[in-house]
Amino acid sequence: MDHSNAHLMKLVNGIIETNNIESQSEDDVDQQDAFKDESHILNKEQGLLSSYYKKLGDQILEYDEVLLFGPTEAKSELMNLLNVNHLFDKIKIEVKPADKMTEIQMITFVKEYFK
Repeated sequence: MDHSNAHLMKLVNGIIETNNIESQSEDDVDQQDAFKDESHILNKEQGLLSSYYKKLGDQILEYDEVLLFGPTEAKSELMNLLNVNHLFDKIKIEVKPADKMTEIQMITFVKEYFK
């Protein structure tokens, strides 16, 4: 995962089912925002990121075990948000650093982790 895209992978009987969740892009911020002050733009970007993490959290609630990995700090930011929410207390969530990967590399990484 990163700040713009997360690949949700569910391992069922040795087969990976994939679902992607994308963050609304900073480019989606209104053109009018180019004329507003920097704090307004930062607040809007933070709101987009919060919405993205909320979507991910809603999906994570469906799992018993979760591995967050990727090349950016997004995985740690999400983990910090999940740690303060007691809805996630019974879900085993682990964070692992990982370089940018192809989909095949991600599938292999997930299969190896949950082996």
